[in-house]
Amino acid sequence: MKKIFKIYLPIIVLLSLIFLIFQPNPYLRRAIIYNTPNITDHELFAERIVESDIHQAWKISSDFNTYNLTSSDSLLFDEYKTVAFVVVKDTSIIFENYWEGYSENSISSSFSMAKSVVSLLVGIAIDDGLISSVDDPISKYIPKFENEKYSITIRDLLTMSNGLDWNETYSNPFSVTTKAYYGNNLNRLVLKSKSINPPNEKFEYNTASPQLLSIILKTVTNQTLSEYTSEKLWKPLGAKHDAAWSLDQKDGAEKAATFFNSNARDYARLGQLLINKGKWNGEQLISENYIKEALTPATYLVDKKNDPVDFYGYQWWICNYNDTMIYYARGILGQYIISIPEKNIVIVRLGHMRDPEKINHHPSDLYKYIDLALEISK
Repeated sequence: MKKIFKIYLPIIVLLSLIFLIFQPNPYLRRAIIYNTPNITDHELFAERIVESDIHQAWKISSDFNTYNLTSSDSLLFDEYKTVAFVVVKDTSIIFENYWEGYSENSISSSFSMAKSVVSLLVGIAIDDGLISSVDDPISKYIPKFENEKYSITIRDLLTMSNGLDWNETYSNPFSVTTKAYYGNNLNRLVLKSKSINPPNEKFEYNTASPQLLSIILKTVTNQTLSEYTSEKLWKPLGAKHDAAWSLDQKDGAEKAATFFNSNARDYARLGQLLINKGKWNGEQLISENYIKEALTPATYLVDKKNDPVDFYGYQWWICNYNDTMIYYARGILGQYIISIPEKNIVIVRLGHMRDPEKINHHPSDLYKYIDLALEISK
């Protein structure tokens, strides 16, 4: 048996290589080769630059990095393979550390934090009068959905309650989510989605919602998502570096659910914008009313256990921790932009993994980063 295996092993390897090289489905080839997500995945895809403008530097606290990490703190960072941890208090950086050669200028994939960016852009488009209301049917902007069984609204997309046939499975290389991640025609994929359940009833986290929102944004602004992000967010926020949206192919569509790529300090600006209720340096970038709505839990929806959705708003996660309201964006590998308005604290954590255990719908490591930031800020 061993002899036969040795004879046929080179043939098996050769056939496997041929399959990978000539695999007609590019998404499947990528899925097989790269398998699991990595914080450098933005390097796999074409991108469109989100231009910055005049840099508005963060203030540095007089207590900057005076906190000495304990052995348990270091263990926390090591356990989840952290590459960046930044704490901003009262608009000044009070703590900042990097690992694995990362720095304040290093780009890291956002993964699903991108969804929260899309939510902010929807609010801006409403303020601009380009979208009438979150209660507009999406068929008003995407005619394909006019003849669907159910009428889906922009609010349904924002709250992940669209009722579409979309199986958000990450481990299956043949799933629609894998096709969305690695495929080369993302908009066509989501536009093929069909209504199977009434919207505005059940929370079902999915990639289709933010991508459909990005199609609407492109339609009403007559700009790419990258151009609109640059004009309405990145330049006004005084980001230090250009960001980028990854694309499904060269000159293609932005991957609105997964890939807005930037660095820790510039990500923190988005968290501070929430705390400022949409205002930055005296300019109201997003209406206070929309920010309030976006950070209000959609408790009229139910989750898979038929419990009220008290943990999610308009593509922002919501956590009541020790009677303190926490609002945050998150990515699959433990990417976090965390806002604590009551303390005027923003936390950014980037890294390779997060804890698989969830407490009240929130990864358990989230609470550890919050506790540490509160300790640092004392």
